[in-house]
Amino acid sequence: MRKAVLPAILMLLTAWTSAAQLRLTVPEASPLGKTDTVSVLIGGDVMLHARQLDYGFSGFFRDVGELMRSADFTAVNMEFSLGGPPYSGYPAFSAPDSIASILASGCGADVFLTANNHILDRGAAGLGRTLEVYSALRDSLGTEYTGCAADSLDAARTNPLMLFSKGVRIALINFTYGTNLGKGPGWPAVNYMRRDEIAEAIARADSLGADFIVALPHWGTEYSLLHDDSQQEWAEWLVAGGVDAVVGSHPHVVQDTTSIDGRPVIYSTGNLVSNMSARNTRLGLMVRLNFIHDFATGEKRLAEPELVFTWCCLPGTLDEGYRVITVKERAGRRGDWLTPSDFDNMVATLKRVTAETGIRYSAAGL
Repeated sequence: MRKAVLPAILMLLTAWTSAAQLRLTVPEASPLGKTDTVSVLIGGDVMLHARQLDYGFSGFFRDVGELMRSADFTAVNMEFSLGGPPYSGYPAFSAPDSIASILASGCGADVFLTANNHILDRGAAGLGRTLEVYSALRDSLGTEYTGCAADSLDAARTNPLMLFSKGVRIALINFTYGTNLGKGPGWPAVNYMRRDEIAEAIARADSLGADFIVALPHWGTEYSLLHDDSQQEWAEWLVAGGVDAVVGSHPHVVQDTTSIDGRPVIYSTGNLVSNMSARNTRLGLMVRLNFIHDFATGEKRLAEPELVFTWCCLPGTLDEGYRVITVKERAGRRGDWLTPSDFDNMVATLKRVTAETGIRYSAAGL
């Protein structure tokens, strides 16, 4: 296996001890002086509006599949329920199961982020079914999920979700400001933005030997290119509590980035794929976090994040379907477009968003 996920529950239950059950990749011994890098790529919101249901999902990601597969771990925010038919888009999303299997089997997605405001769009039953689908993909393909849990054992295993590669342990903590529909107490459950529960998850990550903790909040003001006061307050609290990086979602547009006490904060990655056409909603970010392990000194550190701008092509713009592309790969290729004015739209959006957010072109990989 190229990569492995080390579930937190396996550290707690002594009965699960065999190598097969752990599904843990044991890295080869590295010579003194060798430096290894573990990369975690975090994509934006994967949304399925009603119009998208008429198109083949595999084509959505064919231009970014290589980028997604290049990371040791790739995580995407699944902004819908897999509640079963009848399938529906906004405002109550229920997507076909195939979107998850395509992302897992063909695109290199390793972690599904599930804590978002649309996860309960089909109620508790829809959430339960969603987790059953993700659990089946975990068993068949090794893909993990975090942000919601089917029961207490699942919560212990996924909150935090522990990733392990090349001697580096990384904890992912995913939570949301709220959900569009509520549910009563009990299981299945969603990770909400509650400080006591998040502090407990951070403490569990520390007890499990996490070298790094990455917080993945679903937060912020929709369509705003700049973070709000609540996001800043939360980011400061997370960093003070021991989080090493913060990568957010929900606003459906790219937001500004910053550093707090040397810890990177990417307030919003925007959309990866959707049918949205409102101003700035088709530009997204993929964030690569590179964790460096120096075997000579034992030092483990997080390098400056790499930011890659993406653009969601709607049907009739680049071709007849939906396609996520990287802006860098299509730079200067206006002639590729069926509708060249959409290339101009992409460039204008990039210039507008980077000017307002302060994200440098060089930092975006352009």
